[in-house]
Amino acid sequence: MGGKLPGPASGTAPANAYTTESNPIVVIGEQYIVPYPVDLKIQHTVFTVAENNFDITDVNDNPIFKVKNKLFSFPDRRVLLDAAGNPLVSLKQKILSVHRRWRVFRGESDKSSDFLFSVRKSSLVHLKMRTKTTMTKTLDVFLASNTSESLPDFKIKEGWRDSSCTIFAGDAIIAQMQRKQNVKSLVINADNYGITAYPNVDYAFVVALVVILDEMNRNSYD
Repeated sequence: MGGKLPGPASGTAPANAYTTESNPIVVIGEQYIVPYPVDLKIQHTVFTVAENNFDITDVNDNPIFKVKNKLFSFPDRRVLLDAAGNPLVSLKQKILSVHRRWRVFRGESDKSSDFLFSVRKSSLVHLKMRTKTTMTKTLDVFLASNTSESLPDFKIKEGWRDSSCTIFAGDAIIAQMQRKQNVKSLVINADNYGITAYPNVDYAFVVALVVILDEMNRNSYD
């Protein structure tokens, strides 16, 4: 598929980090499962009203993925590519969705047979905002097989002022993100991110979730 596997992450994982070898979390592809934590960097390369492109590298700046606008599409469509430029998944915002839902499909498809998962704002967020009990955002992630959507398969909980997020499978942490800023990102008003995906978690899936979170936040600010 192109690109080398990222090496093990440095640092100490939280006590409830996901590490289960017997039940790896595979959503986009088994080739993105490794038995150690993985650190990645997401960096904006183009940031305009119409475009929001990223390079995703390991800590040594080796290319791992890219995110680009789909050609001849509306700005609410992104494609996650591997390092060789092969499309892995398409990220598509559902128009006129109450919860601002994004849907993700395999390759560049939008067929129901290629549907993988969706992400939406949690309905609980609105209750919390009205009662002013928290300033954090929570997103619910539903796999294609979860047709009832009575409970999410994963949750994304964002930290204070969108500076970080933690991704959960139940009570287990599967990944964490920290927002990084430098002079270039401040000038173009675009943030870069550091991600740690924990062992036996599909790190391409984690990247797709963080890109969707960025899109949701960007649209909120706009």
